[in-house]
Amino acid sequence: MNSSANLTLIARYPDSFSKAVTKNLIVMLLGISINYINASLIHTFRKHQIFNMNPRYILFIHMVVNDMMQVTLSISLFVVSYTIYKLNVSVCCILILITLFATENTPLNLACMAMECYIAICMPLRHAQICTVKRTLMLVGLIWATSLLSVLPDLFITLATEPLDFFHSKVFCIRQTAFPNPLLVQKRDITYSLFLVLVWFTIFFSYFKILFTAKTASRDATKARNTVLLHGFQVVLCMTTYAAPVLLGLLQRVFLLNYNDSLFAFYITVQVLPRSISPIIYGVRDNTFRKYLKRYLLCKFRDRSISEL
Repeated sequence: MNSSANLTLIARYPDSFSKAVTKNLIVMLLGISINYINASLIHTFRKHQIFNMNPRYILFIHMVVNDMMQVTLSISLFVVSYTIYKLNVSVCCILILITLFATENTPLNLACMAMECYIAICMPLRHAQICTVKRTLMLVGLIWATSLLSVLPDLFITLATEPLDFFHSKVFCIRQTAFPNPLLVQKRDITYSLFLVLVWFTIFFSYFKILFTAKTASRDATKARNTVLLHGFQVVLCMTTYAAPVLLGLLQRVFLLNYNDSLFAFYITVQVLPRSISPIIYGVRDNTFRKYLKRYLLCKFRDRSISEL
């Protein structure tokens, strides 16, 4: 849950022109690929009523939408940092806030999905009663409310402490420059620590409960356990940014001569790759979603072939 969309560029030294172009092309190609797959998932979800009435898929598609927002804004800021370099503070604040909402929603959403798996496997008779569409939508609203309570104080404190001229100036667009008050760093650390404990407790609780249930040789329980394990891996990648200052300092000491390249690898690993796991979990592993997604992709391919003829 990185606080800045373009974390890799906090202490960036200038790259050569060819290397800068290569990095931007890689990032843009990855972003376009991930967003294309996620857009296909969203289209499949919208076209079939079976998904709209299933709490599991509602939570999943909410995460996909968040991933698209996060990837789009993150990559946009990455490219801007190499081209325009500085943005107006007001514009930067808006972009960072939206990115933060989307980024902080993801681990909370993963924790909710893990709990849904737990209820489905460990309390199957009560699953339909507990996990209703209405309650799921309320849960999505709660996720957004939690992120708003975490992020909006940055804006309010900055408005209260910074002069008006600051918002008309231009800065390199990261959280530290858009919201410079040092108190916000302490607030962020406390908030992230609470999120870390909450999300990991939920993930571990769900996983071990399902693990014990899976010993009954239930195929569904085994699959749910593996799904929660994948959620845990995704959370690990998303939450690597909690330790970003320590990791970046370590990178600078170890890879002093190739610091830019190590920062770029860190950005890809922490910001981009976690958003490519969601399609694997439900777009590929889930039999129902895979069937409808394959049908959509095949129809689209067939229509394109006919139009070319």
